[in-house]
Amino acid sequence: MIAFFFIIIYLGPMVLMIIVMCVQIKCFHEIITIGYNVYHSYDLPWFRTLSWYFLLCVNYFFYGETVTDYFFTLVQREEPLRILSKYHRFISFTLYLTGFCMFVLSLVKKHYRLQFYMFGWTHVTLLIVVTQSHLVIHNLFEGMIWFIVPISCVICNDIMAYMFGFFFGRTPLIKLSPKKTWEGFIGGFFATVVFGLLLSYVMSGYRCFVCPVEYNNDTNSFTVDCEPSDLFRLQEYNIPGVIQSVIGWKTVRMYPFQIHSVALSTFASLIGPFGGFFASGFKRAFKIKDFANTIPGHGGIMDRFDCQYLMATFVNVYIASFIRGPNPSKLIQQFLTLRPDQQLHIFNTLRSHLIDKGMLTAATEDE
Repeated sequence: MIAFFFIIIYLGPMVLMIIVMCVQIKCFHEIITIGYNVYHSYDLPWFRTLSWYFLLCVNYFFYGETVTDYFFTLVQREEPLRILSKYHRFISFTLYLTGFCMFVLSLVKKHYRLQFYMFGWTHVTLLIVVTQSHLVIHNLFEGMIWFIVPISCVICNDIMAYMFGFFFGRTPLIKLSPKKTWEGFIGGFFATVVFGLLLSYVMSGYRCFVCPVEYNNDTNSFTVDCEPSDLFRLQEYNIPGVIQSVIGWKTVRMYPFQIHSVALSTFASLIGPFGGFFASGFKRAFKIKDFANTIPGHGGIMDRFDCQYLMATFVNVYIASFIRGPNPSKLIQQFLTLRPDQQLHIFNTLRSHLIDKGMLTAATEDE
């Protein structure tokens, strides 16, 4: 599994996106299948078809937004794509509404309650699986480092918590997972923070990991080449006096991203495991050992990604809150949909602002 992980990273962002999509579809299939088995709903009219139809609708909505945001030039160049982009949300709503009407038409008297159980089951599954996988791809577009470091921290915490628990575990942590111990939980936390710092230091020196993933219209391919931002440039930091007396250093050189990696690894080790606890509670509630038997010795795909989905949401929120500003492509897209007089008003306002800031002079404007 580790070798496979390295191979797909080497193959680049496009392969990673395809893998994320495949994982999403398989996780959806595993959870929906459990619903069919638990509620004995194989004979419900249309329902298996409707479940997959809703998956298609939600993916169309999310990934249509992504295509519009990140492939703006391509969308504007191709007339069919431009029309689909302009009316994307209306088309998405129409598709969903069609599925909703199909569900209502499929209701039969003796299965009302069961059909609504499964309707709710499908939508909760979509919320858990599709939304999170969409956020994973959004994180990937910010740079592969935002994809690799969080995933690796979750994997490291899982391994190190097991190791510390195996050798030093004495105190039970939570009843949902009787084998989890406080010793493993705390030991996994410290090991994951150290691992996150080291991995971030190594990866921050490579442009292929730190540059945002962009689509090159000339070559019709993804590119990850750029001038690294300040986040990935070595900086010198002063060490607090108390620590200076212990280690003998006054300053330390590190990448600013390493500081962010502490937040990522902390979440992966302290909050991330609760995704696993949630999955354990889910399986106990329905008296199943694993979500499926896809991976021998590990269970289903969902058994391996229960913590990863929670981590993906945190990373996306963290980037939006502390790292990323407004999306220039989206602003341009909205600007081009305005009327000419509105565009001219924004242009004059921006020109005046740049002149006031000293970034544009009247002479430059005349040229």
